[in-house]
Amino acid sequence: MHKPTNRRPARSGLLLSLLFSLLFSPLLAGCALGPDYQRPELDLPQAWNTISNTDSGPARLADAAGERWWSLYADPVLDQLIDEALLHNADAAIATARVLEVRALAKATDADRYPSLAADLSGKRTKSSLLGTFPIGGIPRTQTDYRATLDASYEVDLWGKYRRASESARADLFAAESARESVRLSLTAQIAQQYFALLAADAQVLVAQRTLATRNETLALFGKRVDAGMLSEYDLHQAQAEQAQTRSQLASLQQVQERAENALALLLGRSPRTILNASIERGSPAAVSELVIPAGLPSELLLRRPDLREAEARLVATNALIGVARSLYFPSIGLTAYLGGESVAFSSLFSGPAGIFQFAAGLTQPLWNAGRVSAGVEAAEARHEQMLAQYQKAVASAFKDVRDAMAAQNAARQTLAAESERAAALAKALKQAQLRFAAGIASQLDVLDVERNLLAAELARIDSERARKAALADIFKALGGGWSENL
Repeated sequence: MHKPTNRRPARSGLLLSLLFSLLFSPLLAGCALGPDYQRPELDLPQAWNTISNTDSGPARLADAAGERWWSLYADPVLDQLIDEALLHNADAAIATARVLEVRALAKATDADRYPSLAADLSGKRTKSSLLGTFPIGGIPRTQTDYRATLDASYEVDLWGKYRRASESARADLFAAESARESVRLSLTAQIAQQYFALLAADAQVLVAQRTLATRNETLALFGKRVDAGMLSEYDLHQAQAEQAQTRSQLASLQQVQERAENALALLLGRSPRTILNASIERGSPAAVSELVIPAGLPSELLLRRPDLREAEARLVATNALIGVARSLYFPSIGLTAYLGGESVAFSSLFSGPAGIFQFAAGLTQPLWNAGRVSAGVEAAEARHEQMLAQYQKAVASAFKDVRDAMAAQNAARQTLAAESERAAALAKALKQAQLRFAAGIASQLDVLDVERNLLAAELARIDSERARKAALADIFKALGGGWSENL
């Protein structure tokens, strides 16, 4: 009678073969199907045209701002607000959570490239029927069986299906990270623009309040003159109408001020209680200097924009999925194995005589599936064409954004200069009108007309100043943020 120990060398050899096959089966994989990604050819200009500084005073190069481009405003309060928004804004938090989700999905996709191991422990107790179809004589009707195995399985990635899937998942992760950066860039620009909108609303409210105070004084003076018979009621009614119009303008401006403050608080990610009960701190930003894109700066720098990186990553992901779809045309090889023990008594489950193992390999070749695989390939290629068109459109839109932003900055500079000149001229005209009225040369209606125009000019000048500061944020948003001169 042979002893069980005489069979251990053969079983050990099979076990080594099993482990070798599972551990080194990834090396059996062939080349990955599908096209390798290549960046599309883009008809880009060699470099940006230098925008000269005309009569707007000192200028700053765009590459001197660094990543914290908003430091050009030289406003510590704005710096604090942007830092607060980056920490607490809801959209930024959503984008960050999305990155974590896609990173986890990428890990799960990568796991398909490697063997899977599982431990199984089971026990069962059965009783056979004496009146069944196959009565068993001489064997106990009640039987107990315990089984403990270490199960392994692996699909050989001959055609690169899982490698292409991992490539696509990594591209999706990069796209999610780029989308997060795009949200942060857009958020910083929105915070700066909304902050300056709030400061402009404050300034406009102050101008309207000063004008209303002047209107009240004028109305009181006119009332006394009418009572003294020195002024007609016609002039008094005109003054009353101007005072009512100013009150109406002030109410509208205060509403704009409240909305600007509420919108900024929401962007900062503050709680509902804080939005209702707290106010936004104001600072004193420095004068905005003209921004100049350095001469000879390569236009490909714009491709670093996070939204363009995201669009290209989506293109890479869909390109890899073409290989995944094509791999379904070809056979798949699956390897399975288990190693463990089986016994009728739990106490002897892990003894030598209870040992069991199995190693199996299977090949599956699709033969006919009503065109399902070819339809999947066509769909993958169509999705890739969509992403290609979207990427090309995004690149063209990015260059348009830069050109629009530079044009807006130039227009804002000219508008501010014109409105400032207009307000200064009207301020002088008001003094002259008041002197002419005091001398009896002009009517009070002439004075009221100049005051009305001056109020409109002051409000327009303040809005133009806001637009010029906002244009700076638009430029950096269009350029993809700040960068160092060594980039």
